[in-house]
Amino acid sequence: MHIGVVGGTGPAGRGLAARLALAGHEITLGSRSKYRALEESDKLKGTWPDLPGKVSAGDNVAAATADLVVLATPWDAAASMARSLSSYLRGKVVVTMANALERVDDEFEPLIPPRGSVAGHVQAVVPEAQVVAAFQHLPARALADLTHPVESDVLICSDHQSAIDQVAGIVLGIPNLRPLDCGQLSNATAIEAFTAVLLQLNTRYKTRVALRITGLPESPPGA
Repeated sequence: MHIGVVGGTGPAGRGLAARLALAGHEITLGSRSKYRALEESDKLKGTWPDLPGKVSAGDNVAAATADLVVLATPWDAAASMARSLSSYLRGKVVVTMANALERVDDEFEPLIPPRGSVAGHVQAVVPEAQVVAAFQHLPARALADLTHPVESDVLICSDHQSAIDQVAGIVLGIPNLRPLDCGQLSNATAIEAFTAVLLQLNTRYKTRVALRITGLPESPPGA
C-alpha cells in the first residue's frame, strides 16, 4: 500500500515510516519543507539500505495524496493540518497517532482537546475522511530501531469499521504487533490520555514500556 506520513520528520512519524517500509509498503515521508523530508528520507535509507518498501520524500501535500494517510504532527497541529489538506483526505482512511499531553515538572498530564481527543477533533474538521486513532502507545525511539522488534498491542478505534479493519491489517504486517479493535472513536479520549501513564513509567523506571493486554484469545475479534 502507498502510505503517506504527514509531519513524518518527527521521531514518531519517522519511526513508524521505517516500520511500514520494513513491512514492504511504499512510503511518502511528508514535511512542511520538502527539503527537510528529503534529508530525513536519505537518513532513513542510508541507515537501512535494504528496506523492502520504497521510501520517497515530499511536502505534506505529497504525503496526503497517498492511499492511506498518517498524521504524525504534534497534537496541537493535527486538526489544523488536516483542515488544510481536507481536499486530499476526502474519502480516505486517516490515522492519528498524537496524544494531547503536557509535561509539568516531572509529571506528564493529559489534556482534553476539542471533541475530547485529537482523533475526534480531526474527524470533526475532515468529516468526509475515515479517521482512525492508532499507534499512540508505541515508543518512537524503539520504532525507529529496526534491529529490535517492538512488542506491543496497538489499540485501534474509529467510527468506521472498514477503516479499523484496514489499519488492523497494516499492523499485522509488522512483526510482534497485535491490533485490537477498541470500538468507536469516542474511546480515543481514554486511549490518548493513557499515554501519560506509560511515559511516566518510562521516566520512573528508566525504560521503554509497551502495552500488552492479557486475557484475550490468540487472535481476538478484529485482529
